[in-house]
Amino acid sequence: MKISFLIHNAYGIGGTITTTFNLAGALAERHDVEIVSALRHREDPNLVPDPRVRLRALVDLRKEADHPLHQRPAKVFPAAEYRHHQYSELTDERIGECLAALDADVVIGTRPGLNVHIARQAPQHVLRVGQEHLTLDNHSPRLRTALRRAYRRLDVITTVTQADAAAYRRKMWLPGVHVEALPNSVPDPALPPADSTAKVMIAAGRLVPVKRYDLLIEAFARVAAVHPDWQLRIYGKGEEQPRLRELIERLGMWNNVFLMGAATPMEAEWVKGSIGAAASNFEPFGMTIVEAMRCGLPVVSTDCPYGPGEIIADGTDGRLVPVGDRDALAAALLELVGDDERRRRMSRAALDNARRFAPGPVVAQAERLLEAAAAARSTGRTATPQHHRTQSALTGRGHAARDAAHAAASGVLRSIRKGRR
Repeated sequence: MKISFLIHNAYGIGGTITTTFNLAGALAERHDVEIVSALRHREDPNLVPDPRVRLRALVDLRKEADHPLHQRPAKVFPAAEYRHHQYSELTDERIGECLAALDADVVIGTRPGLNVHIARQAPQHVLRVGQEHLTLDNHSPRLRTALRRAYRRLDVITTVTQADAAAYRRKMWLPGVHVEALPNSVPDPALPPADSTAKVMIAAGRLVPVKRYDLLIEAFARVAAVHPDWQLRIYGKGEEQPRLRELIERLGMWNNVFLMGAATPMEAEWVKGSIGAAASNFEPFGMTIVEAMRCGLPVVSTDCPYGPGEIIADGTDGRLVPVGDRDALAAALLELVGDDERRRRMSRAALDNARRFAPGPVVAQAERLLEAAAAARSTGRTATPQHHRTQSALTGRGHAARDAAHAAASGVLRSIRKGRR
């Protein structure tokens, strides 16, 4: 099978890039795989793709940022999509030409705007797959309305959690489109797992408000008050760094909490710890949770929508605590810090339970999904189970009407604001 991934910018850093490279590399064991990057801003990608996976870019911003067509807003890429300001008539043209000339069996989009391009411009003979790496509820009513119009031309939509797949089936009303959860995969670790003896807790990700590193630092301060020999190491970069540094100084935690900067890959850092931690208000999946568990770390996380609750078995391979609850987070961390045997037991369980996110099982599921969709298309059937189709028909129209009304009201407000300028 010839498979083509369409991604925003394969030369950057982020969870979508990581999981796309992981899945593409695993699929390349048995298939012909390429990654097409809509944009490129540097010579070499930050993450190195599998050598069997071809990588090419459509618009090179190092040379074409001032192209006349790049100064005009995109018309195909939906205006309500978060990245719309980075797209243009030039990207519309290049993506359209790429899709028209595509000789792949399958094309897979990796964000809503690119999924719309695939739905509208991919040839009929190509199996069209749209991946959702955020969540449906995270999108505005205006974007959901645009996606409903375009997504009916897709064959498959994949989400990273069962909860989000259920939301798509319930709210989107996409007759004939198969919706299925396909989790992100994490490669098999190359290093021996953590041995649970290091007095180190590790968190990783972008330093942005939704990740709530402030809550984690405050909770860890209570841990350090009882166990001053423990450290918290936070890996990542982002806008919150100055505020977090100030918080560490204000709490007098400069000998216990360290902002380590970005590290790629993270595996060598995970194995230096004994506990993983996450305090997000919202987590579409939880890639760092899986990475930590695959390295033998039990993870204490907030039970936020949607990912952590589908990854962590509370009390078995980690702990789940209410979102925003500093006391509960501190208590769960203290529970693992203060009980060496329980921490070791959870470490073994984390290693075992996280194997379901290894490339093998995830790729096998992806292959089954693509083969079923291809077979359904060739026979004119739908790959969506009957009860899902019935449920969508019963509820989807109502959600579509509400989103359309909200989108229309937002459009009126935007027009009024423009008129006042």
